[in-house]
Amino acid sequence: MKITINTDERCSETEITVVCKRISEDIEKLIAAIRMLEMKVTGQKNGRQLILDAHDIMYIDSTDKRTFLYTSTDVYESPLRLYELEGKLVGRDFLRASKNCLFNINHVLSIEPELDRRLILSMEGGIKIIVSRQYSGAVKKKLEAKNG
Repeated sequence: MKITINTDERCSETEITVVCKRISEDIEKLIAAIRMLEMKVTGQKNGRQLILDAHDIMYIDSTDKRTFLYTSTDVYESPLRLYELEGKLVGRDFLRASKNCLFNINHVLSIEPELDRRLILSMEGGIKIIVSRQYSGAVKKKLEAKNG
């Protein structure tokens, strides 16, 4: 693979061009990673509205009709419902763990099988997420595809 970077002080917006013989799985992963860097999500904390980079979000949890965004350092509340966030983040390395939780596969350190076809994901910061059996097959498949 050849990488060329051109810097130009007059450039007002970064442009990425991929030249390839065909779109392979590796190219698709690269494109997904680039799109993830540009994805922004709104979160609220202490009465302030903040713009978060989606790649910084470890997981998203919905409890009592409230949706929370968890990063490695903080917790934010989202004005959106879980299904709305899932729609925005589809194809951007977020997967459903259960009916009330999405997680970012880029923050998964390990995966362990649990009883009854469930999975336990170990995330950064010692966080454990249980993947229900309904979603475990899709999670295994995506993690295996991502890790080659």
